Amino acid sequence: MNSLQDLHKTASGFQQTAKMPVLFVGHGSPMNALADNPFTQTLHQLGRDIRNLQPPRAILVVSAHWLTRGTFVAVNERPETIHDFGGFPQELFDMQYPAPGAPDVAQEVLAALPDAHPSDEWGLDHGTWTVLHHIFPEADIPVFQLSIDYYKPMTYHAELARQLQFLRRRGVLILGSGNIVHNLRQSMPNFMHDDPRPHAWAVEFDEWAKAKINQRDLLALAHYQQAGASGSLSVPTPDHYIPMLYSLALAEADDNIRHAFEEVSFGGMSMRTFVVG
Repeated sequence: MNSLQDLHKTASGFQQTAKMPVLFVGHGSPMNALADNPFTQTLHQLGRDIRNLQPPRAILVVSAHWLTRGTFVAVNERPETIHDFGGFPQELFDMQYPAPGAPDVAQEVLAALPDAHPSDEWGLDHGTWTVLHHIFPEADIPVFQLSIDYYKPMTYHAELARQLQFLRRRGVLILGSGNIVHNLRQSMPNFMHDDPRPHAWAVEFDEWAKAKINQRDLLALAHYQQAGASGSLSVPTPDHYIPMLYSLALAEADDNIRHAFEEVSFGGMSMRTFVVG
């Protein structure tokens, strides 16, 4: 591609499709990649439902684990499986998710976001592949990621997401991967003692967020501190929370929102997963 005009020409050449859904998945521990439990079974069912309705042409993932200064779009033809964690069994490190990249769709995103930059230095991090391993275990659908500019205000992410709504009618499934409640410090004692009980503040905030999601109240969600002490405890850093804003901002007026999985466990970890459309 030699110019922005070429990019727009390429993007306009892609066939229109029925509107794709949007997902937000609370991905939790990387160990979910190896698990067979109600959460992973829900992901498998979501994948079957999406394939039966309309197999995606590509998947765009906004993961809590690609944080940057500036916005980047992965253009790799063969993205590597990134094992961006430590202290887990070798079986997890041996896992691969060999999906192809989607450089053609990445060019569409770059055309729509003039301030974004192409990158071939990122693959599929664990916020992406541990989830897609269950949704599309065949790894046959092209996948690419959009980074999170960690230095922008919360409302910026919702505004950026809206610029990508056109992808839903180009056969692209958009997936936000994070956790609405994600406080590892408050969760580690529970993990160490295999105690799945949630803290009261985590349940309180997860329910507050659910209500705001159902109301499509992006402004309130962007200012999550207004939920009180439960907000600050549930979102000590916004990295895992921001992908939810992308998924909700992609909702259109005629879209339903369905909470496919709801669980707060191990102190301060919400696995809430919802479908838009």
